[in-house]
Amino acid sequence: QVHLVESGGGSVQAGGSLRLSCVASSGFRFSSNWMGWFRQAPGKEREAVVTMYTDGGHTYWHDSLKGRFTISQDNAKNTLYLQMNSLKPEDTAMYYCAAELLRSDYDPRVPESFQYWGQGTQVTVSS
Repeated sequence: QVHLVESGGGSVQAGGSLRLSCVASSGFRFSSNWMGWFRQAPGKEREAVVTMYTDGGHTYWHDSLKGRFTISQDNAKNTLYLQMNSLKPEDTAMYYCAAELLRSDYDPRVPESFQYWGQGTQVTVSS
């Protein structure tokens, strides 16, 4: 069974920064896999923040977030990170880590394509 555990959320003022972490359990094949971050605000659908193929080559960003957010990984620690800078109130949401496509031909920008999910970590940005 694969487990993803997110951490790093919290409450910050607009303009602040947070770094989210997602640790995958040891049984998960971290390399050569799709992983990503999604978020869901109250009353809204879950949307992709960024998804990436962990061996490089493919990264998909939410159009308005690239430049403020950065994704990185530490293969030795089975950990995916999301550095969020210049946070805005509209970034307030539950942030989820996702891993591994259900099928290799599924769209990695769509939450339904992913097999494993973390429990989420709340990010609240006040103005």
